[in-house]
Amino acid sequence: MLIDTHCHFDAPEFDADRDAAYARALAAGVRAQVLPAVSAALWPGLKAVAARYPGLHAAYGLHPCYLDEHRPEHLDTLRRWIEAERPVAVGECGLDLFVAGLDPLAQERYFVAQLKLARDFGLPVIVHARRAVDQVLKCIGRIGALRGVVHSFAGSREQALRLRERGFLVSLGGPLGYPRANRLHRLARELPLACLMLETDAPDQPGPAHQGTRNEPAYLPEVLATLAALREEAPAAIAAATTRNALELFGLPAPAA
Repeated sequence: MLIDTHCHFDAPEFDADRDAAYARALAAGVRAQVLPAVSAALWPGLKAVAARYPGLHAAYGLHPCYLDEHRPEHLDTLRRWIEAERPVAVGECGLDLFVAGLDPLAQERYFVAQLKLARDFGLPVIVHARRAVDQVLKCIGRIGALRGVVHSFAGSREQALRLRERGFLVSLGGPLGYPRANRLHRLARELPLACLMLETDAPDQPGPAHQGTRNEPAYLPEVLATLAALREEAPAAIAAATTRNALELFGLPAPAA
């Protein structure tokens, strides 16, 4: 029994076969998915998808890579959505210092505002941190009283442990399976299971078996198998631990077997 802790199942890439993709995920043992939002315009569609399928849980936020679509008033709208919809998390939000042309100061303003909303509502935060883990840590430290996850983590062991000290887990996905992902492999071996969750980030970031094609939540067992092989541990034990971490962080009901 697995939980895909980061899946954009509302994305248009699934419009043609969303029912079939959902059935494949269930057949693969993926009993729940957390669906983080990326922009205010897409919140209604995400809400509809999450309501349609059992075990899908919405999170609402403003992604740094969609900065051109965000407006300051969207933060007020986000507060109202959180009050009305009671999502499992705030996000996807964060900082991206890799993509050219994204104003870092504007990113930080939106990120810090969403951290404050998460703190005010007692919700976890789903964080995007690309080449920005240290900056994310500083923002988290400024706000305090937070918990959450840095998804598709690609930082160092030391950064992951600092995040853990502040109540944050890290999640790993398809990139873990690539033979040259040596840094990720070391992280997977060295970090305590209490720090880790599993994700696909579908439709993005497929593993090596699906390179060049759409990713989907049914491929999450491949991430599990890779992690188990790297750690030389039983897949069932890792599945149980990472699922427990997700249930506790997001306050999810235990999914049906």
